[in-house]
This record gives sequence, structure tokens and C-alpha cells, in this order.
Amino acid sequence: MPSFDIISEVDRQVIRDTVANVQREVANRWDFRQVTTSVELNEKAETVKIATESDFQLQQLLAILYDQLSKRGIERSACTIPPQPTHSGKLWSFEIPFKQGIDSLLAKKIVKLIKTEYPKAQANIQDKQVRVIDKSRNTLQAIMSLLRQTVLEQPLQFTNFHD
Repeated sequence: MPSFDIISEVDRQVIRDTVANVQREVANRWDFRQVTTSVELNEKAETVKIATESDFQLQQLLAILYDQLSKRGIERSACTIPPQPTHSGKLWSFEIPFKQGIDSLLAKKIVKLIKTEYPKAQANIQDKQVRVIDKSRNTLQAIMSLLRQTVLEQPLQFTNFHD
């Protein structure tokens, strides 16, 4: 039976490249000259920490990060921005985690959406992904299209398509 998996992952190498490009761009911008600024990647925790001297510059740094992520095809919803920046000494900072895998609430929402639109399709939650099985390949492609059009909390990828 045809099937595919729904996942949500961000490639670590892409994050590494993005951080390097943000650091390069900040070093070349005149509005960040003689300003304490840092962009650091914590690979173990899969987070990016951005810090600078003012809240306004922190927002600019965040915009640069978003721009570099979008150039690499990563949506804003792949990372979680805290509501308030952390203020420590003279630095304002954000610790930005990237979402890896589909959490159980979102997985249940995806399964419910698939079941209401396509009742014959089987959608099963497997750890941090959702597997969809149906007799028709066209139905699976329609489910993919439905999920692309639906606005969810994080970006989804479709892998492991089998006939």
C-alpha cells in the first residue's frame, strides 16, 4: 500500500551555515560597528543565541537571522522566539530553539485533519512523525496538498513515499 511520512526537521548544517552568514553580515554592517554583538550556535541544545547592546539592535539582528533562514528555505515557524528578550548587564539576548520533530498535540491535530477530509486514509502517530497510508496514490498527494495549504505551528516535510 502506498504511504508516506510527515516530519518536521531542520538540518543542522543549514543552521550552522546560517549562523556563519549572520556573523559575516553583522561584521560588515555599519550600524553594528563598535557595538558588542554575538551570534552563537549551541549544537547540543540546537539553539542559536543572539545578543547585543540594545533592544532595537536585537530586533535588527533577529531580522537578519530570519532573512538568512528564508534564503535557505527555512520558515520562521521552525524556531521559537521567546516573548521577552533576556536583559543581563548591558546585553539584550534571545535564546532561539529550533523545533525538531512533531509534538503530540500537533500530530493529533494533523491526524484529525486527515481523518475528517479523507476518512479511508490511515494516519498513525509514530514517535515524532506521522505515517499516512492509503490505497490510492492520488489520495496521498491530495493529503500532502491539504497539509501544505493548512497553516500549522511549524513547517512540515514529506518523506519516505512508497508505492
